[in-house]
Amino acid sequence: MNDLLQTIEPVTLMGPGPSCVHSSVLDALAKPTLGHLDPDFIRIMDAIKQQLKTLLHTRNALTLPISGTGSAGMECSFVNLIEKNDPVLILINGVFGMRMQDVATRLGADVDTLEFDWGTPVIVDVVQKQLSKKTYKLVAVVHAETSTGVMNPVSGIGSLLKNKETLFLVDAVTSFGGTDIFMDDWGIDVLYSGTQKCLSCPPGLSPVSFSRAAVDVIEARKTKVPNWYLDLSLIMNYWEGATRAYHHTAPVNMLYGLYQALCLILEEGETRVFERHMKTHLQLVRELDHLGIRMHVDAACRLPMLNAVCIPDGVDDADVRTRLLKQYKIEIGAGLGPLAGKIWRIGLMGHTARPENVEKLIQALKAVLPPLRDR
Repeated sequence: MNDLLQTIEPVTLMGPGPSCVHSSVLDALAKPTLGHLDPDFIRIMDAIKQQLKTLLHTRNALTLPISGTGSAGMECSFVNLIEKNDPVLILINGVFGMRMQDVATRLGADVDTLEFDWGTPVIVDVVQKQLSKKTYKLVAVVHAETSTGVMNPVSGIGSLLKNKETLFLVDAVTSFGGTDIFMDDWGIDVLYSGTQKCLSCPPGLSPVSFSRAAVDVIEARKTKVPNWYLDLSLIMNYWEGATRAYHHTAPVNMLYGLYQALCLILEEGETRVFERHMKTHLQLVRELDHLGIRMHVDAACRLPMLNAVCIPDGVDDADVRTRLLKQYKIEIGAGLGPLAGKIWRIGLMGHTARPENVEKLIQALKAVLPPLRDR
């Protein structure tokens, strides 16, 4: 096993996640492991909750990291809120909206969907029209659709639900830490994310936040939450109060890493972090244009942290990605679903969002791609 670890070389992670991890986060992961009920560890847990609330701009008491990746956060959100035959509306314009639909359907919800072309955003007026036809317990959307590179108009959708009893659920796996999120002001009731994207912490935790209205729904359930491990009525007793009730053994060192990763964002300042993501995104767009490579998504709704790039005609998708990884130690992502073989997904997330990484990728692409301007 030791031999296997010694063969690992650093890779510049510029795919859809995970992102590059700062050395101080890696150092935090290596700190001595404490017991999951140790008073010093509980102080770290409480600090993480406050950090998350600060960065999500929320007063939600139920704000904490779920032990599991972003997909665990998604499942946690649905299993705690949905009971059989609950009317649910899922807004879909990529893979991760489809996963929401799958989870809600498995729970026996009465699921309606509005589907939009991949590579385009959700249209608020279309959502408004659907909401005039039917009352829903929950409306769900992906903020930053990782499969397409599209930013959806979350604040606009939230405004449609103002003063309604409908809960608003948002997937912020790729957006959290890379762009503005004003959870309370945008009317978001439930949000989940992941650590391995713009937070630049290794995968393994999923920050979630539930409004008071969402907690009321959990407390008023007629049936037990069908997933014991993700039952927030149990998990809350571990994350709150002077006396903590054992639920599961938290991933102690992973939480050290998240604490340090959130410290880095707060120390740099949200505004500077978001500006850095946008500047490196614009740098990438300019440099790709010089190579004759265009973007898949219109500028008005592009994600700065996840860039969907059109693969030029005649270029072998897999060959380019393989050569980048083997020869230059750079990882970029392939397209998914109908965009497979048509786009590359280039991540500029968190610690990866730096000018030197863009330049490294561009120089590598120049070496592995044929001249494109002459085609």
